[in-house]
Amino acid sequence: MVLYTSPFPNSFLSVLHSFSWGLIFPCYWLADRLVGSFVPTTYEKRQRADDPCYFHALCIIITTPIYLALLAASLPFALIGFLLWSPLQSARRPYIYSRLRDKHRANGATLLTEWKAAGSGKSFCFGTANVCLLPDSLARFNNVFNTQARAKEIGRRIHNGASRPQIKIYIDSPTNTSISAASFSSLASPQGGENTNRAVNAGIKRTTSMEYKGDNSGSNNSEEREEKGGSGEPTEGEENTCIVRINGEDNGHMSDPEPDTVNGRAHASGPAEPLLEGDAEISKTPNHKQKEGDSGSLDSYSASRESLVKVRAGDGTVDQSTVNNKLLYKASIMKKTSVRKKKHTDETFDHEISAFFPANLDFLCLQEVFDKRAAEKLKEQLHHYFEYIVYDVGVYSCHGCCSFKFVNSGLLFASRYPVMDAAYHCYPNGRGMDSLASKGALFLKVQVGSTPQDQRIVGYISCTHLQAIAGDTTVRCEQLDMLQDWLSEFRKSTSSSSTANPEELVAFDVICGDLNFDNCSSDDKLEQQHSLFTHYKDPCRVGPGEDKPWAIGTLLDPEGLYDEEVCTPDNLQKVLESEEGRKGYLVYPTSKNHSSSQKGRKASLKGNGRRIDYMLYTEEGLYLEWKVEVEEFSFITQLAGLTDHLPVAMRLMVSTGEDDP
Repeated sequence: MVLYTSPFPNSFLSVLHSFSWGLIFPCYWLADRLVGSFVPTTYEKRQRADDPCYFHALCIIITTPIYLALLAASLPFALIGFLLWSPLQSARRPYIYSRLRDKHRANGATLLTEWKAAGSGKSFCFGTANVCLLPDSLARFNNVFNTQARAKEIGRRIHNGASRPQIKIYIDSPTNTSISAASFSSLASPQGGENTNRAVNAGIKRTTSMEYKGDNSGSNNSEEREEKGGSGEPTEGEENTCIVRINGEDNGHMSDPEPDTVNGRAHASGPAEPLLEGDAEISKTPNHKQKEGDSGSLDSYSASRESLVKVRAGDGTVDQSTVNNKLLYKASIMKKTSVRKKKHTDETFDHEISAFFPANLDFLCLQEVFDKRAAEKLKEQLHHYFEYIVYDVGVYSCHGCCSFKFVNSGLLFASRYPVMDAAYHCYPNGRGMDSLASKGALFLKVQVGSTPQDQRIVGYISCTHLQAIAGDTTVRCEQLDMLQDWLSEFRKSTSSSSTANPEELVAFDVICGDLNFDNCSSDDKLEQQHSLFTHYKDPCRVGPGEDKPWAIGTLLDPEGLYDEEVCTPDNLQKVLESEEGRKGYLVYPTSKNHSSSQKGRKASLKGNGRRIDYMLYTEEGLYLEWKVEVEEFSFITQLAGLTDHLPVAMRLMVSTGEDDP
């Protein structure tokens, strides 16, 4: 299958389309600005609190007639442009495939050589997020604004979080000598003191951050494999991983990690200081002054001000110059709680609320990237980390669907591994406002390795966004039916079993996206019992109507997005650890007797918030001798203040065994 690198089959149609959109854009921009001026966000209201009450009204009185006059003048040109633009959509391709051309930064081909299916297996990390990149006037109804700047900052935070190095800590103590098994986080240590009870109640691990200087060339490094055994020794042959050893005899103190320039390992030595909250002591960058690197600024290059912390040992800050002093990366500290593990003894994988996207993120699926200019800005930022991107997915006008489509599907896919095939289908049964967007499903086939016999190892990823209107349960169930049928057809049409192309080995099959229903609301019972969940597993789900105790909602209350308690990744992370914090800032499942918008009634509702963003995987249709299991699951707060959804991430381990073909 040929991947489409341009929206039209020839340059003439592309030029004609650009000309028609150039006629439409002034009218579109003016209308967007005009409507947006009447829909202030809570952030803007607070900014204007000190201004005289008449000041904003005066601005509207002055600017509205100007916008209206310019809008009327641009309408004739927009009409001509629309008459040219609409028929051109019948020739438009359903997506644009973008591949990074910078050979110094591209290493997708290198990743393929790292897995020859000859070892114990390999892990792959998947992420999904609804980023709410609508035209600014529409985004304001979700209490977010400045779509273009948000798109750039979202991309920047994602690639900064994913490109930070993995740092593993080994703890030598009479009670704990095992290796940390969580590669989402960079450091691990026992948690104790007053925080134990809080961690038990939340049932979720938390990561904070620390400064680390690493090499930018490692931003696309392969997944770091870790031993599952009980030995506390690092795996031989590990590269690009900083390993810190903590001596348990220091009473919880962490020593100065001195990097070993030969093998990249840092061992603890010398005097140590007490750790934060009983584990590590950090000194934060002063947050009285906002500067580059502060999360409060849309020009930030980092996750948050609270994330800029330094580990101190001995008489001063750790000297990392012998490792590298080129760029600043974020690492994270995971606090492992033995009491919490006892509470969830049946859980086989790690789970946490993290202030960062996981290190070495392999695949990313985004929803609601509707605005074309924002999509371009987001793509440019993501290309700093992801080599392959599929964006501008969907159809326009009346082409391909039964109703007129004003915007695309809003889906975007980014990958570190080469994309082999891609297909898009539009849901034909959208209703209401959703019918104006070409919501659908994007199916992708990626190559992740090869066998010693040169058989390709591939994976399938599906990204979708279902009907959003509450009460449209039948519509969503029909869309889930279509999703399964389309995926089955895609797998059949892209499978290879001829002599010239040896049979491919399928390593994973993952579905992710915003499904717009949760597993606890009584109004969503029909979707909760859909057959999709008999074929695909949800790591957060016990069964229909019941989530696991550690699972939390992914839909934030829009009214509280800019509260000081949750406006930064670290602050939001801390709030979501507590039940009371979740009740204050998450939208909760609805029932026939309760409304999710009334915070005073949330206490009697089920679950820990509405979890409408899903990561599903299956063991069906994979290579029979391989086993797929969840290694880690994470709820991410790094996009705090930029969207009204929590991103989620899942790491899958594909276990192959030592005697694979």
